[in-house]
Amino acid sequence: MAKVLVIDDSPSQLANQQRILQNAGHLTLIADGGQRGIDLAESEQPDIILMDVVMPDINGFQATRKLSRNPATENIPIIMVTTKDQATDKVWAQRQGAAGYLVKPVEAKSLLAEIERVLGR
Repeated sequence: MAKVLVIDDSPSQLANQQRILQNAGHLTLIADGGQRGIDLAESEQPDIILMDVVMPDINGFQATRKLSRNPATENIPIIMVTTKDQATDKVWAQRQGAAGYLVKPVEAKSLLAEIERVLGR
């Protein structure tokens, strides 16, 4: 079981990912925006973060960069979960510190497998 923080501004995406994670036995935390997610990551220290890219306050690339450069959160792996499917988006995510990248819609099996891969299990 892992403590997973899901950061996404879409209520339906938050609910869907939370359902998948809880059914797999993971503890979930949710944040409906980039800044809220950063704050929650600092206070809760999750094992892993699932990060949307397109959000109104701070986008996922910016939030990933802030988290990966903050000593308090730099060791928390981040998987981007987004509709952005261009190769350049994936490269940019890696440059910001993302450890994984999935394109929505994501099937439960793929999401859980990527979490296990990134966590090294």
